[in-house]
Amino acid sequence: MAAADAALAVVKMALHTADPEGNRFARTLRRTYDQIYDGRNTGRYSWEKLQKTEKTHFGSLIEINLQREFRTEFEDGIQLDYRIAGVEVDCKWSRMDGKKDGEWMLPPEAVGQICLLVTGSDDLSIWSAGLIRAVDSLLSASSNRDAKKRLNAEGRMSVQWIWRNALLPENVLLRTDPTIVKGIMALRSGQKRVDELFRRIPNRVIGRGVVATVAQQDDYMKRVRDSGGSREYLRPEGIVIFGDYQTHRTYAEGLGLPTIGDGDSISARLIMVDGPTDGAVKIRETWYRLCAEGEEPTKPAPKLPKLKGT
Repeated sequence: MAAADAALAVVKMALHTADPEGNRFARTLRRTYDQIYDGRNTGRYSWEKLQKTEKTHFGSLIEINLQREFRTEFEDGIQLDYRIAGVEVDCKWSRMDGKKDGEWMLPPEAVGQICLLVTGSDDLSIWSAGLIRAVDSLLSASSNRDAKKRLNAEGRMSVQWIWRNALLPENVLLRTDPTIVKGIMALRSGQKRVDELFRRIPNRVIGRGVVATVAQQDDYMKRVRDSGGSREYLRPEGIVIFGDYQTHRTYAEGLGLPTIGDGDSISARLIMVDGPTDGAVKIRETWYRLCAEGEEPTKPAPKLPKLKGT
């Protein structure tokens, strides 16, 4: 057992080193949800809208997408899914049931082996991942027709969590008043839907997958940009849209907005102020802060520099 514990510790350290804050894991889970929803073609953005076969396939996509993200750390396994730091590891996903962790089904080849257990909920915007060596004493006595077993009570208590109830990048369509979302999606033009998205849901991260779901067009990110997109159309209303350019990220941070990740956007209403103050940023020689509740933004909003690294 000492050798087994040593191997698990090696894998745990390798995961911590590869992703200290869990950000890469979180982004991979977000991309996988967006991939299975296929919002650009279907308009879906929730787990409940998936077909049973799609839900079953989600675990396979998690396994594939994690290896793509961690391609230098997760080598192909010989008997199991991966080799991490030279150790065979099986990857298993199970969706959270309410606030309860998933019920991972472990196949016979995983018994006695190290398993990477991943669980989460798009509804709650949280996820967890941990490790366990799936010895017989930690598994249920019964199995399903494929000879797969669940963890027993002791097994669930024995999971060594690496990231526990960490934040999943938000799916704003799931966590916004359904009346607002219905109003956005009711508009007939993809461009008008994207405009309304940024108009009605300010100060929150809008991921690429959300834009694709709302636009339902091949060139969906074009609907956000300056030339013929929401950034241009909403400027006369006093609304700016920050993207993943470094300048935009710096402005957003100075205004106290959430961190903008790759492919993300955030809309905001800005009001001109006399000079530097807490929560204000200088854009093209003029100082602005976020509008407070009930304040009218300065119109038009400033045009933002857009070159990465500037």
